[in-house]
Amino acid sequence: MADIHYKTDEEIEIIRQNCLLVSKTLAMVGSHLKDGSVGTKLDQLAEEFIRDHGAEPGFKGYQDFPATLCISKNEVVVHGIPNEEPFKEGDIISIDCGVYQHGYYGDAAYTFALGKISEETMKLLVVTKDSLYKGIEAAKRDGRLGDISFAIQNYTEKVHGYSVVRELVGHGIGKNLHEKPQVPNFGKKGRGVKLQEGLVIAIEPMINLGTRNIAQSSDGWTVYTKDKKPSAHYEHTIAVKNGRADILSDHSFIEEVIDKNDQLEKISLKS
Repeated sequence: MADIHYKTDEEIEIIRQNCLLVSKTLAMVGSHLKDGSVGTKLDQLAEEFIRDHGAEPGFKGYQDFPATLCISKNEVVVHGIPNEEPFKEGDIISIDCGVYQHGYYGDAAYTFALGKISEETMKLLVVTKDSLYKGIEAAKRDGRLGDISFAIQNYTEKVHGYSVVRELVGHGIGKNLHEKPQVPNFGKKGRGVKLQEGLVIAIEPMINLGTRNIAQSSDGWTVYTKDKKPSAHYEHTIAVKNGRADILSDHSFIEEVIDKNDQLEKISLKS
């Protein structure tokens, strides 16, 4: 498709560095995430960290979004605006972050478990995180975008009985935060855009424990599940390179912090 901008190796490396900064920002935020912490303080720390590394927050001011981080707790799917309500044990907290530097964006997200959460919710987090990697595994040269979508939907809905949010999707990324193509978390194998060398996309399953139906808050941003059951969200930016997916972001920074933070629970992949 002529309106998809395939990236050069040099562009991919710039985006990789931006995504690594996002990942390190999320790790830093995770190190401060505890019972009683508040979103506004985490947001302030994230903005300072990004600017100290010579970059700009990718989300702040984007379509008038007021913050550096999207912080989405429990039944909030995405786009939560940081506020002063303290986090407490048992919360799950999705934190999505973007940066802009050297003319390109980086983007990644992770859902944290604060203290002991229910087995039911923990399983949702594990399956959602696992589905992200199943989508990534399907991102191969000469495949189709629908292969990624199918892999995520099949694993979360058919195998585990969860619900895939339809209205919100992953996306291309580069000089703009959101570029073509859209990357749905539902679809059919063999359909959609052909996956070619240099395609850079953000894959981000948003999976609900209950119904897939969502609603938007009066603030114009916060999206939550209509049944108020938990939702999980994980995101990597990847490039199709040398015939396969090259993951440009890195959750290992985050997981190292979780291992050291006795208030956060590890989300371990089951497969």
